[in-house]
Amino acid sequence: MSASSFALLGTGAYVPERVMTNEDMAKVVDTSDDWIFSRTGIKERRIAAEDEQTSDMATAAAKVALEDARLTPDQIDLLIVATLTPDLPMPSTACIVQAKLGLPHRAACFDVSAACSGFVYALDTAWAMLQSGRYRHALVIGAEKLSTVLDWSDRTTCVLFGDAAGAVVIGPTPEGSKAEIVGTKLYSEGENTELLWIPGGGSAHPAPGPDVPPRFMQMKGREVFKFAVREMEDAARDILEQCGVSADEVDCVVPHQANLRIIDSIAKFLKLPSDRFFVNLELYGNTSAASIPLAIDEARRSGRIKDGSLSLLVAFGAGLTYGSALVRW
Repeated sequence: MSASSFALLGTGAYVPERVMTNEDMAKVVDTSDDWIFSRTGIKERRIAAEDEQTSDMATAAAKVALEDARLTPDQIDLLIVATLTPDLPMPSTACIVQAKLGLPHRAACFDVSAACSGFVYALDTAWAMLQSGRYRHALVIGAEKLSTVLDWSDRTTCVLFGDAAGAVVIGPTPEGSKAEIVGTKLYSEGENTELLWIPGGGSAHPAPGPDVPPRFMQMKGREVFKFAVREMEDAARDILEQCGVSADEVDCVVPHQANLRIIDSIAKFLKLPSDRFFVNLELYGNTSAASIPLAIDEARRSGRIKDGSLSLLVAFGAGLTYGSALVRW
């Protein structure tokens, strides 16, 4: 099968019921609505229930995506879950989701860990595996319960993140349709791991044990901001050049929803009006790997993404990782 033979056939999303506003956040940590919104563009975020796991949110989003694609679980032979907050260290969250969805035993199921770039990494991986001819339909999910890895006394991180899941179904382009995954591009800079990380809990610093580093997210905000702006701009430029597409041909840019100032910088770099960007950051905050598929689903259902239109996806995350994709609907 050729690289142009596969398209996004359906999308879905799920967000928890609990809404945590900036005013609610100010009751937990020393901050305010003005402090948060002026620096990030975030007004509120969703927080999962204590008994609501990453796999539960992933499963809910996947069911919507399957219905949208008009496919049944038994037609999926590849499942990839992008997450930095798996239910368990072992087995993969994908295997747990497989059981909850009732996917066939012949399906290949695994997780991808690339933090906020996770969905773009998973999309690239699924597309490549479909092109091998060994799989026909892939379910790609980005899901996060970030509320479990936040230090709720650190206002530089806890105000930024929320819980959510988003999913897409990828399969052969329907006959007569021009929909396709046009191209993808991935990058990583492993020498910058300590700019954004969770230092404790892995094999380098297992818990329990003496002098175990925190098992919460830590971030050097200024450095990460500079990296995000620079590398997301590069990723956007590179995928456009790779695919021979000009910025003004892009109908909708769906960036990783991390910070409104980062998104504004990318808009200026691409010389595109802000209304060409889909932004739901104000309502959900940064949902890491769920960010782009959640935004894609909302953009489609609100009419911002239409059949035949071209979308640019671009993300950055811990690793440090970043990547981009062009998708025609």
